[in-house]
Amino acid sequence: MKSMQTVPTAPIVAPASRSLQWRSLEFILGALLTGAMLLLVLLSVWLFPDRGSAMDLAARLTEPFTHWAHPLGTDPLGRDVLARVLVGGRISLMVGFLSVLGASVLGIVIGLVAGYYRGFWDMLLMRCVDVQLALPFILVALTFISILGGGLGNIILFMIVSQWVQYARLVRGMVLSVREREFIQAARAFGVRDLAMIRHHILPNVIGPVIILITLNVANNILLESSLTFLGLGVDPLIPSWGGMLADGRTYMQTAWWVSVFPGVAIMLTVLGLNLLGDWLRDRIDPTGKL
Repeated sequence: MKSMQTVPTAPIVAPASRSLQWRSLEFILGALLTGAMLLLVLLSVWLFPDRGSAMDLAARLTEPFTHWAHPLGTDPLGRDVLARVLVGGRISLMVGFLSVLGASVLGIVIGLVAGYYRGFWDMLLMRCVDVQLALPFILVALTFISILGGGLGNIILFMIVSQWVQYARLVRGMVLSVREREFIQAARAFGVRDLAMIRHHILPNVIGPVIILITLNVANNILLESSLTFLGLGVDPLIPSWGGMLADGRTYMQTAWWVSVFPGVAIMLTVLGLNLLGDWLRDRIDPTGKL
């Protein structure tokens, strides 16, 4: 009887391992892009004390990579593009983070109240959500800004008012599921009060998807602020911002492309880094992809 010989086969790479490698790559790229942009923006105050407002008409529209004093060139007023990109990033990132922070806190509180207490509060708060979701976004933006005016504070307030509904709906739906679980029923049987129940038992079990939404919405709000400023509905044109730089350079695209391209590249890299971090967080919190 002949013995069977084993045939060596090439090692098979499991799809799960490839998925883990890609998730790690997502985190590395996202962390590098986001961290580098945040670091440069934070250091811009010390790197450029004039905050990109110094004019040099003799060096106006200097091409990029041709002069060491202006590595990314200058705009039509002779202002350094690199300085304005980094200083303008402070405004865009400030709007993105503060608006998401305000909207998430407001939405989480409303979602917790509506989902936990249900009844009248649930009906009232969710009807407010339905009304706001039924309004066209651009109409709300135009009405809000025409009444209160533009400016940094009003843009942040507008984003908070228009985006808290996302967090409220997400948190409410998860609270409705969590509040019926056995450990919640056991805590209620032991006489745990409502505030302690929400803070110690419900909130930790619903905060994961909210963190993912926060990460993705920061990137979305940076794009939104740039779009509104580009249309003249955002921050003061005298304040450097990525959207304002895009608007200033659109008439020079054929003769001085760098005035608009470099702010656009900064927006793209920042949003890409935040989106990669958001995708990585989603995979870490819910590897099955059910979120």
